[in-house]
Amino acid sequence: MKNYFFRRSLPALATLFGVITLVFFLFHALPADPARMMMGQQQDSSALASIQKELGLDKALWKQYLLYLNDLSVLSVYPHPSLAAPVGALQNTNWIALISTEKKIIVLKTPYLGKSFQTGRTVSAIISSTLPSTAVLAVVAMCIATLLGILAGTLAAFYHNRWPDKLLILLASSGLAGPSFFMAIVVAWLFAFVWGDFTGLNLCGSLYTLDDSGEFYRLEWQNIILPAFTLGIRPLAVITQLMRNSLLEVYAQDYIRTAKAKGLKPMQILWRHAYRNALTPVITAISGWFAGLLAGAVFVEYVFGWKGLGREMVNALENADLPVVMGAVLVISFLFVCLNLLVDLIYKWLDPRIRLS
Repeated sequence: MKNYFFRRSLPALATLFGVITLVFFLFHALPADPARMMMGQQQDSSALASIQKELGLDKALWKQYLLYLNDLSVLSVYPHPSLAAPVGALQNTNWIALISTEKKIIVLKTPYLGKSFQTGRTVSAIISSTLPSTAVLAVVAMCIATLLGILAGTLAAFYHNRWPDKLLILLASSGLAGPSFFMAIVVAWLFAFVWGDFTGLNLCGSLYTLDDSGEFYRLEWQNIILPAFTLGIRPLAVITQLMRNSLLEVYAQDYIRTAKAKGLKPMQILWRHAYRNALTPVITAISGWFAGLLAGAVFVEYVFGWKGLGREMVNALENADLPVVMGAVLVISFLFVCLNLLVDLIYKWLDPRIRLS
């Protein structure tokens, strides 16, 4: 298992490096100028040059890229703090000096994602304050999609080619065809506006409310129902179809026929023999969709006013706040890679054929 883990880790690290490189050059190719957007209507060239120097935008693009990699790395090299003011990474991260010379210092630190151009807060602080809300939303949405999808897929397989099977597949196909932003608008309009008096659900709201001083006040669990349901529609449709098809394939195997010949009851066959093999592709789909929900939550959070990472990304894009957008994309990519690696290990445990390879 250890050798398998290390073999799978190398492509994961290469993928992360590719994402970092692609994200950096993609967002720096945008025509928006963060320094000009920070100045607003002012057209002072000296002030503009000062802001560009402060943000590091006056350097060549390849130098900005190397400095960005240096900030992201856990092992970094910086000018010695005694020669000049400490760089942002040394001011805003926990670090340990490993090697110190007269001009340079090599440190072991946590990755530094930079500071927001608009607010001056560190990107790590912004992400740490918004990611939990998005993660809770994604977890609840995935739990809804998984439970309902496995149940619906199982029923569809048991009633193969009969009206419950056809109805469930029709509903699953309809849910898969609808884009997230469209489904969010429809769900919000129906359940919070048209039927709001009966459901008691709010059109907009977050996981918690704040008091007048801006401090945490109380949890608002009812606000998660509509965005979580909306976010879970597409994975629910996929899990339903995968579970149905996987169960049908498993029930066509010889060992299932043997179990039936032994006189085992249908539920015993399902729990003891069918589910373990049938759930293998479903688990793979769940992992991919869970990571995708973190990115797909952008539209849902914006429609429902959910204070999460997706909404923060939209605001950052509107203001050309590149460090926030890049940091959010990298964190989501990191979670996606880690989840895929975890699923590979679970897949190896579930499938004996992989264990033998």
